[in-house]
Amino acid sequence: MNTNLPAFERFAVYFDPGQIIFCEYEPGDSFYLIQEGRVQITKIMGDLEKTIDVLNPGEIFGEMAILEDSPRSASAVSVDRVKALHFNKANFEILMQGQPQIALKLLKLFTKRIYDQRRRFMILTLSDVSAKVADVFLMLDETGMATEADEERRVFRVSIDDVAHWAGINTDRCREVLHHFSTQRRVILGKSSITVSNINELIRFVSTRRKKDGS
Repeated sequence: MNTNLPAFERFAVYFDPGQIIFCEYEPGDSFYLIQEGRVQITKIMGDLEKTIDVLNPGEIFGEMAILEDSPRSASAVSVDRVKALHFNKANFEILMQGQPQIALKLLKLFTKRIYDQRRRFMILTLSDVSAKVADVFLMLDETGMATEADEERRVFRVSIDDVAHWAGINTDRCREVLHHFSTQRRVILGKSSITVSNINELIRFVSTRRKKDGS
């Protein structure tokens, strides 16, 4: 996407390397379109702050502030000197009218965010902890997060902390479940990845647990 938008230069803001753009949990009413530099997105998970993404020119962040009045779900920090266009609810309509290609990009992004939230909620409604962990891998598979895939096997470059976060459980409990899955040969735990031996088996397992929950 073309990030050279001279008509919107009055909305440009600049950040020095390492500068905090916004913090997790603080109120938010604006979003940003990166024109130059990179932005690191971090989130507190347990006692650690983890990097969940590094965004490049042409990418958007903070967009959930336009959809809902809720605190920031993550922190944003400039990696390099960053130039970004700063939009809020007041000037959002100007952007939509002047740049339909950005409007389409935002629409797709909003749709994905809404899907991600609903899919995460489906995981949390499961009463069985093992099913929650298994359903995390189903969610990742549905969203194309597998780095390797064949008819049954899937490889995901995620950590136990990541899985615990998505499952809504603590890391130690998640580790117990995954080690149990490992002894059953359902998963293979690598240094930087987790391999699901048979994704269809996990689909059947989660489906059975959902029926028991009546969900």
